[in-house]
Amino acid sequence: MVFTWLNLGILLFLVAGLAFAAGPLAGAMLLSPRAQGGDIGLPYECGMMPHGPSWTRFGINYYIYALIFLAFDVDVLYLFPVAVYYPHSEGWIPLIKVFIFLFVLAAGIVYFWRKGVFTWPRRIIS
Repeated sequence: MVFTWLNLGILLFLVAGLAFAAGPLAGAMLLSPRAQGGDIGLPYECGMMPHGPSWTRFGINYYIYALIFLAFDVDVLYLFPVAVYYPHSEGWIPLIKVFIFLFVLAAGIVYFWRKGVFTWPRRIIS
């Protein structure tokens, strides 16, 4: 293999990229204070003294709401490319496909609503 100027440029950019990634980490390790104990190990709670343990168990409802939000949020993101493509399409087929997609999303929301997923329980048992 012949070592050319292109290979040298790629190698220099690789070294520079690694330096930009490792430089702040090495600087933080060298310049950061070494204090241990006291308030350093406590969790930060808006300048107030922490109350209770820092690792509390949350109810499963938080995670279920987060997963449902992510599922519907990602599904709605599929509508943006369709909205961009729609003015360039011909006929009613893309509009019908969008309505089928929205119907499936609405059916999912109705299904979760009927199952009682959107009702928040009064007491979370952990």
